[in-house]
Amino acid sequence: MRELDDDEGKRLVRIIRRGTGSVVTWRRAQMILLSAQNMPVPKIAEVSFTSADRVRDVIHNFNTDGFDSLYPKYAGGRPKKFTLPERREIKKIAKSVPTEHDLPFSTWSLTKLAEFLVAEGVIDDISHEGLRVLLREEGVSFQKVKTWKRSKDPDYAVKKARVEHLYALADGDVVPEPDEPQVIFCLDEFGPLNLQPHPGRQWAERGGKHKDPNREPRRRRATYNRPHGVRHLFAAYDLGKDKLFGHVKTTKNRTKFLEFCRYLRTLYPAEVRIAIVCDNFAPHLTTRKCQRVAEWAEANNVEFAYTPTNSSWLNRIEAQFTALRYFALDGTDHGSHREQASMIRRYIIWRNKHAEDQRLREIVDRANVA
Repeated sequence: MRELDDDEGKRLVRIIRRGTGSVVTWRRAQMILLSAQNMPVPKIAEVSFTSADRVRDVIHNFNTDGFDSLYPKYAGGRPKKFTLPERREIKKIAKSVPTEHDLPFSTWSLTKLAEFLVAEGVIDDISHEGLRVLLREEGVSFQKVKTWKRSKDPDYAVKKARVEHLYALADGDVVPEPDEPQVIFCLDEFGPLNLQPHPGRQWAERGGKHKDPNREPRRRRATYNRPHGVRHLFAAYDLGKDKLFGHVKTTKNRTKFLEFCRYLRTLYPAEVRIAIVCDNFAPHLTTRKCQRVAEWAEANNVEFAYTPTNSSWLNRIEAQFTALRYFALDGTDHGSHREQASMIRRYIIWRNKHAEDQRLREIVDRANVA
C-alpha cells in the first residue's frame, strides 16, 4: 500500500463514516484505510468478510487509479432487478440474528446487512436505500422486540392445529367436511374498563411563535381515587362476515360468558354449526364441578376451540381490541361508565359499517399475528 497524504486519509474516513451510497465503495474504502494503518492483508480479509486475493486486488487498483478505483464501473441504465430467489434470501437473512452467522452484532443495521449480503455473494451490490426499499416491499420493517412467553401446554400442537384449521375454513383455504363448523367466532373479554384518563395524541400548536398565549393545551388530569368500579367488554369477531359484536358487563364470570354465547347463537339458525375460539380463562372452561359450558355447547350445536395456555396471540380478536383502543379509548376521559360504554358501542357500529377503512385495516393487519 502506498503512503497516503492527509487529504486522502480524510476523504477515506468521510466515505466510511457517511454510510450511504454503494456498499462496494464503502467496503473498498474500508480495505484501503485498514491497509494504510498497516493491518496485514489476511486480517483485512477477515474483517471485511472476503478473500485475501480480493483485498490485494483492491489495494493494487487504488495504487494505480486512486479514488476512481473505489467506485464500481456500472454501465448505467435502470437499477438491477433482483430475482425472486435473491429477494427471498435477502428477506431470510434480514429476519435472522447476526449471531446465527457468527457475527458479533445483536441486530442488523442497513450497513452491516448490505455488506454481509455482498460478502456472502447473495448479490453483487446494493445501496442502503435500495435495501431499505426492497425490505419494505417484502413486508419487513425495523421493529422493537416484544415480550414473549412460551407456552408449556402439553396439548399445544393439537390446540394450535385446531384453531389454525378453523381459520383456514373461515378464510376459504380448505374444503369443509360435512360436519365442520360453518361460522367461526373469536371471543374474548376486554378490560377492565375503568374511569381514568387514557394516554393519547392530539393536534396542538408548537411552542415559540406558534403558541397561543390565551389557550392552554389539553392535559390529562391526575387520578388518585377511582371509586366507580370497573366494567368488562365481552366481544366476539365473526371471521366470515368481518363483524364485531360486544356487550359491556359489570362482571366476567361463567354466567355472563354463557349469556354472551347465547346471544351469538341467536345470530344464526340452530342447524348452522358454529365454533367459538377463546382462551383458557376459567369461566370459559368445563370443570368437574361445573359442566354448564360443555352441556350448553352440546345442546346448541356449538364447538369451543381453546387456544393453548399463554398463547392468546392466536386469537384474532386481539387485533380488533388494538383498533378499539386506538379509535375509541386513547385520549379519552369519560365521566361515567354509561358514557364509556356508549362510546364503545358507537365505535363497534362504525367499525362494522367501515370494515374496509384504510387506517383500520393498517392497525388490524399490523397487530394480527394469527
